[in-house]
Amino acid sequence: MKLSERSVIFFDIDGTLLTHEKELPTETKQAIFDLKKAGHEVAIATGRAPFMFEELRNELEIDTFVSYNGQYVVLNGEVVYANSLNLTSLEKLTETALQNDHPIVFMDHEDMKSNVPEHDYIHESMSTLKIDMFPTHDPHYYQERDLYQSLLFCPEGEEKQYEQVFKDFDFIRWHPVSVDILPQGGSKAKGIEKIVEKLGFSAEQQYAFGDGLNDIEMLSTVKNSVAMGNAADEVKSVSKYVTKPVQENGIVHGLEMVGLLQRS
Repeated sequence: MKLSERSVIFFDIDGTLLTHEKELPTETKQAIFDLKKAGHEVAIATGRAPFMFEELRNELEIDTFVSYNGQYVVLNGEVVYANSLNLTSLEKLTETALQNDHPIVFMDHEDMKSNVPEHDYIHESMSTLKIDMFPTHDPHYYQERDLYQSLLFCPEGEEKQYEQVFKDFDFIRWHPVSVDILPQGGSKAKGIEKIVEKLGFSAEQQYAFGDGLNDIEMLSTVKNSVAMGNAADEVKSVSKYVTKPVQENGIVHGLEMVGLLQRS
């Protein structure tokens, strides 16, 4: 297959590859392998840390991914882009958050640590990810290391006070009591750009599937964008296509819709 006939397809994880119960549908798994068998490049684009989806990467045999919403990018097993948080600003934000009883979890490419021993908000939000690890306590984990994302735990709307002061960061809510802290201007779209530059695919050869608010820039940038049927209206509105919900074989339906797969 010539490069001009191949495509690169980026898949979000939660609500896209995985159902809301964090299960990978059998039909979705088969579709991924069918794409690869046909010569296409398959990649993941997620807000998760690399250590949060290693098992999924192994199951799908995928070694190209955009993680931390574009801040840590790997192509064929090698890091091609890393964009870390401003640690001076993060330290000041952490001090302010502590005064407000808003805990922080610091995250690098290998691990995550909380600045408080325990907190109900951390348990409530992290448990929804259904992963086999939980942040342990190390209030100094931000020192002398590159952090690509942190988590701020606060009720909806209370992140506004941080947005007004800490301009080095973008704040993206992913749970009713948790917000991603990202380097300002970072996104899945930026991470995808780094991979596409290396692979040499044209805009027409690029596809992306997603469902969350952190997918908006990706879906509005990638030419062949597909929103899951379970996505919010604002996500669907920026996408070229809308497929069925994840639990209704939305990935398979979407791939057929855009002509990447054909079921007999």
